[in-house]
Amino acid sequence: MGGAFGGGKPDTSAAEESLRLQREETKRAREAAEAEKRDYAEKMTASKRARLKGGKRMLLSESRLTPEAGLEDENIQTLG
Repeated sequence: MGGAFGGGKPDTSAAEESLRLQREETKRAREAAEAEKRDYAEKMTASKRARLKGGKRMLLSESRLTPEAGLEDENIQTLG
C-alpha cells in the first residue's frame, strides 16, 4: 500500500539528464577557455622573443644580394 500513499520514488531522469548536459557544456567551455589562454600566452611569448632577440637580420637591407657584406660601392653615402 505504499504506492497509494506516495511511497514511490519520483521520476528524476529528466533532471539528471539536464544536469549531465550542463556539466558537459561546462567542461567544454572550460577546455575552450584554457586552450584560448594557452594560445594567447604562446603568442605573447613569441612576440616578446621576437622583440628581444630580433637579431641583425631586421636591420639588413633586402635590396642587396649579400646584405652582411655591406656596401661595396664607394660612391654611396651612408649616415656614418
